[in-house]
Amino acid sequence: MTKYGFVGAGNMGGALANALSKKISGDRIFISDINKEKAEGLSHELGAIPSSNEQIAKEAKFIFLAVKPQFMENMLDEIAPILKERHDGVVLVSIAAGLSTEKIRDFAKGEFPVIRVMPNTPALLGEGMLLFTETDNVEKGDIQEFLEAMEMAGKWDRIPENLIDAASALSGCGPAFVYMFIEALADGAVKCGLPRDKALKYAAQTVKGSAMMVEKTGKHPELLKDEVCSPGGTTIAGVAALENGSFRANCINAVNEAYNKTLELGK
Repeated sequence: MTKYGFVGAGNMGGALANALSKKISGDRIFISDINKEKAEGLSHELGAIPSSNEQIAKEAKFIFLAVKPQFMENMLDEIAPILKERHDGVVLVSIAAGLSTEKIRDFAKGEFPVIRVMPNTPALLGEGMLLFTETDNVEKGDIQEFLEAMEMAGKWDRIPENLIDAASALSGCGPAFVYMFIEALADGAVKCGLPRDKALKYAAQTVKGSAMMVEKTGKHPELLKDEVCSPGGTTIAGVAALENGSFRANCINAVNEAYNKTLELGK
């Protein structure tokens, strides 16, 4: 039976491990972290096996590299000798922002099959937007097995590697921007006298429902916006206020700055 190993038990590694645990038994999931208590805690929560980087490098077929980009080289340098001895179809799965599949191979000191994944935190609830690309030596059967095992994380989309940094600046960083928007909407309602708990509930559901309208109707967001804006009405007054505050320009700049930072991490 295929074994899966997670080197790193942080937010994203934990979210993906959680999604995986909904499809396969915990005795096939190995988790390690520089903080052993964190690895043990997540393992206990998911019914997985607390492990070490070395054990994962020896036994797991799919090895999730879930450490921060700045720590990736040292971590892979430590397990590279073990990986070199593998001749059984090991696949490295990197979720590190900015690090190309080529760099992962360089750090691992071998032409290993690599799947590069850019997830986001809603994967914890099975509502993630997960982007992936792979090196040309990843077997089709391995891709299929991987996607089937990870399907509970959310929606998966293959994308060329030259576009994955731009895409992840949107989907990977975007949840933080959306959370800020939800909070700001709620703050506005609180300013108008609405209790905080109701303001947050209404703001979150409004954003969720609006996103579903874009997804389910297939209509352009501009058209959906216009359908809400009556001539001389309340909504268009609010839209004008957002435009006066350069709302759309600020959103564009947020994604662009996240993209530029991603490029820096890859240097």
